[in-house]
Amino acid sequence: MSQKDPYKTYRLVSDPFYESPLVTLLIMHVLRNGKKSISQRIVYSAIENIAMKVKEDPLEIIERAIKNVIPAVEIRSRRIGGSTYQVPTEVRVHRGISLSIRWVIKFAKIRPGKSMSLKLANELLDASKNLGNSIRKKEDTHKMAEANRAFAHYRY
Repeated sequence: MSQKDPYKTYRLVSDPFYESPLVTLLIMHVLRNGKKSISQRIVYSAIENIAMKVKEDPLEIIERAIKNVIPAVEIRSRRIGGSTYQVPTEVRVHRGISLSIRWVIKFAKIRPGKSMSLKLANELLDASKNLGNSIRKKEDTHKMAEANRAFAHYRY
């Protein structure tokens, strides 16, 4: 069996308005059906809503929110000897950022409210204060990992 080439990482281009790679990641995760202009409009208006609600820099709030949601460990299923174990593994930095952005957007979508930009802004504000559903998801993940710590020796 031939060996595959290692995964090539690509350089993330900063968004033109805020020049932040984190905002670019947010835009790309909000993106649906290839409509980037709509996702840009949603994220930019969410940033404006954050700026109106709080006197701090909205980019710092977004960074703090994403940092607060990044999990330290996650659960991966591993099949050994006919049975499946939930094995806790450490999360790499890039995957942690991706998971946290995904969770923030997921829980922003299911929030009650009209516009996605308001829901995203509120979820980011809650996450920056260590509140909200995305923080609860992180804590649940950590609890699951703690409960399955006995299977940590099955780690990859």
